[in-house]
Amino acid sequence: MRIGIFTDTYPPFINGVSTSISMLEKALIEEGHEVFIVTVNPENMSYKYEDDERIIRIPGVPIGIYDYRLTGIYPLRAINKIKKWNLDIIHSHTEFGVGTFARIIAKQFDIPLVHTYHTMYEDYVYYITKGYFDKSSKKIVEYLTKFYCDKTAKELIVPSKKTYDLFKEKYKFDKEVHIVPTGMDTKRFAKEKFKKEEILKLKKELGIKKEEFVILYVGRLAQEKNVDLLLKGQVEILKKHKNVKFVIVGSGPDYEHYIKQANDLKIINNVVFTNAIPYDEIPTYYQLADVFVTASNTETQGLTLVEAMSGSIPVVCLKDESFKDILIDDVNGKYFTDQKTYVEAINYLIENPKIREKMCNQAGITSEMHSLKFFANSILGVYKEALGMNKKGLLEKIKDIFKGNKDE
Repeated sequence: MRIGIFTDTYPPFINGVSTSISMLEKALIEEGHEVFIVTVNPENMSYKYEDDERIIRIPGVPIGIYDYRLTGIYPLRAINKIKKWNLDIIHSHTEFGVGTFARIIAKQFDIPLVHTYHTMYEDYVYYITKGYFDKSSKKIVEYLTKFYCDKTAKELIVPSKKTYDLFKEKYKFDKEVHIVPTGMDTKRFAKEKFKKEEILKLKKELGIKKEEFVILYVGRLAQEKNVDLLLKGQVEILKKHKNVKFVIVGSGPDYEHYIKQANDLKIINNVVFTNAIPYDEIPTYYQLADVFVTASNTETQGLTLVEAMSGSIPVVCLKDESFKDILIDDVNGKYFTDQKTYVEAINYLIENPKIREKMCNQAGITSEMHSLKFFANSILGVYKEALGMNKKGLLEKIKDIFKGNKDE
C-alpha cells in the first residue's frame, strides 16, 4: 500500500504527535508498505525534499506557540510531486495547515482520507486567549474539530478512550471512531540494552549519587503539564527521605519558571534540570529512574508512560482516562489524585523495594501490548475500512440475513 502521511509536526521537531508519527512510519515500513510524508519546513520559508523526495517539507510561518509553524492550505509546488506518488490512502494528523491541504488533495485526486485526532485543543485555548473569551473560543474549537473530522475523513482514529468519549459524549459524533493507541519501538528502551557503567557515568555527570532514589519526569515544561504539583510534592518527600533526586528531562515555555520555583522551594539541590535532550539519547535517561511520574491531565494518551514501562520503570501518574489502558494500579504503578496522594505513592515505593521490583517486571510486560507490529496492523485495518476492503458486498449481506433467519 502507498500511504501519504500529512502532519504539522515531524522530526527533528519533538513532541508526542511527532513521536507517534515516527512510530507509525516505522511500523508501516516494517510491514512492507511505502510511506510518504508531507510536513512543515521547521527551518525557513522554503520547500525542502528529503529521502529521494519521499518527504516534502513545505514553508510555514511561526505562530508563537512553541515551535509550531502554520502552512498555506494549497502549496502549489508540492502538488505535482504528490500526484506522482500515486497514493492509495491519505492519513492526516492535524486539523489545520497541512491537514487542510490533505483534505483538498484527497478530494482532488479521489483518495480516501483517514484522520487521527491527537490533541485536546480545548485544553490549549488559553495560549491564544490568555483567559479572555475562553468559553466562546472552546465552542469555536469544537465546531472546527467536528467539521474537519465529520465532513472530510472517511474514518476517524483517536488514541484513547478519553478522546473517544469527547467525540461520542460531548460532540455527539455519530460516525464510527476507532481507538488505536500509538505503538512504540519498545526494544529501544529495554533495560537489558544498557550497561550499568553507562548509567552510573550519566548519573555522575548529572550529580546523582549511586545510592539516591531517582524520580523522573520526561516531557514539555508548560502549564498544562502540572509540574508544579511534582515540585511541591518533592518538598514533602524530602522531609521523610533525604536521598531523593527529582530529574526533569525536557524544555518548554515554563523551563525558567520551574527552575525559579525549585529555588524558591529550597529544593534545587535535589532537583536536576537537563533541558532538552536529543530523542536518540532519551532511552538512556529513563534508566536513571527508580520511578517515572507525570501529573498532566491534558494528554490524549501517555506515550512517555509506555516509554518508561518499556524500560521496566514503574509509573506514578495522575488518575486520568488517558492512562487507563496503560497503568494498572498497584500492578505496574500507582495512581494519585492530588499532591497528598502523590507523596504517599512515592513514599510507598521508596519504602517497599520488593513491591517496586515486581512493578518493574509488570511494567516491562505491559509495554509489549504497545509493540509496533500491533500498532501497524490496527492502523492497516482502519485503512482497509476507508478503502472499502473490509465491507461486505450485497450478496454476502443477503446470505447473512438468510443465515440469521435460519438460525432463528
